[in-house]
Amino acid sequence: MLHPTIPLLLNRATIRILAAGSIAALAGCASPADAVEGRDLTFDSQSYFAVTVDTRKDDIELYWRNPDNGQPFGGLEALKTWTAGKGRTLAFAANAGIYDREFKPLGLYVENGKTVVPLNLAHGNPRSGNFSLLPNGVFAVYDDGSAEVRTSDAFRAAGRKPRWATQSGPMLVIDGEINPQFENGSDSMKWRSGVCAKTPREVVFVVSRAPVNFHSFARLFRDAIGCRDALFLDGTISQFYTPEAGYTGAPAFMTKPYAGMIAVFPKRPGALPAD
Repeated sequence: MLHPTIPLLLNRATIRILAAGSIAALAGCASPADAVEGRDLTFDSQSYFAVTVDTRKDDIELYWRNPDNGQPFGGLEALKTWTAGKGRTLAFAANAGIYDREFKPLGLYVENGKTVVPLNLAHGNPRSGNFSLLPNGVFAVYDDGSAEVRTSDAFRAAGRKPRWATQSGPMLVIDGEINPQFENGSDSMKWRSGVCAKTPREVVFVVSRAPVNFHSFARLFRDAIGCRDALFLDGTISQFYTPEAGYTGAPAFMTKPYAGMIAVFPKRPGALPAD
């Protein structure tokens, strides 16, 4: 429940993106258990688009290279086309994590249980940009469908092996506190995207509809959404895709080739929801 003192305004129309990729004729016909939920919200006079994923009903996966030819997908549209060709309909997609000039993930990247790029614990490398604003962190999904966001050091210490994972940075919220490196009045304004796991089964992704600073973006996750740990995914080039809202976030002309991308699909027929 949102705290009554938080200046959060939801759109009157809440977008429901049905897991089967269709829209119920009436909004009241859609069960929350059958839908990835997208909604517009306003916080501190800034506009955002948020997507909530229930991992008991939907699968969160990561993609970088096309398994058919080994070439990077490079963008959400290419990923959408490929998955459709495999008979899977995207309920949600976003670019995920920091990458280098060769469009390779700069930090940990785990795809379907395989560690493609190892955990990166280098400190203060200016070539890493936002990634060097410590602490950075990891968004991970495990075999049982549970998800979490942790600092990179905490992730290493836990020693769990994820099914899917991406490392990015900086952390926005750490154990309920705003990253102390952020300045409330900072004039560093960019489109930004991030993620948190409110619970192991409830994951929230957010992208700004206009440039914001880190401090305001972090407070959105903590104060409006209720996240104790949240991770910055990417900046100026960030975009989300949903079937109903289309592409939201940074303008198309600002986007560049992506490395890892987050993809959410309805669980396959016959698959049992995780407990």
